[in-house]
Amino acid sequence: MEKRIKVIVAKLGLDGHDRGAKVIARALKDAGMEVVYTGLRQTPEQIVKTAVQEDADVIGISILSGAHLELVPRVVEFMKKYGLNDVGLVVGGVIPPQDIERLKEMGVDEVFLPGSSLKEVVEKVKSVASRKRGIKVES
Repeated sequence: MEKRIKVIVAKLGLDGHDRGAKVIARALKDAGMEVVYTGLRQTPEQIVKTAVQEDADVIGISILSGAHLELVPRVVEFMKKYGLNDVGLVVGGVIPPQDIERLKEMGVDEVFLPGSSLKEVVEKVKSVASRKRGIKVES
């Protein structure tokens, strides 16, 4: 039996809007993934601890506040601290295109901007899980 990809979907920081995160979580579930939605106002350490407890394959961060360059490095720091080197990290939200390369240099595997299709998100999350955790996925 193939392992289902397990994704943590989390709202990082003080964002109070989670409709987009819930839409993404639903799309990932509909694609056969197991999804744990952590809810609003999560700290970097809370998100990473949830990923450890849930044995997640991918962490998906939704951030709309503009604090991605301050908060995402903390997520990466805690991922290293907790030994999650083989767990994927994807970030989506209101992110200026000029920040994408910086986020990837920090350790983010994929960045999704407003207007990304659900199909694209699903396919890229599958690709990250396959690359980072060796999970066999269907195309």
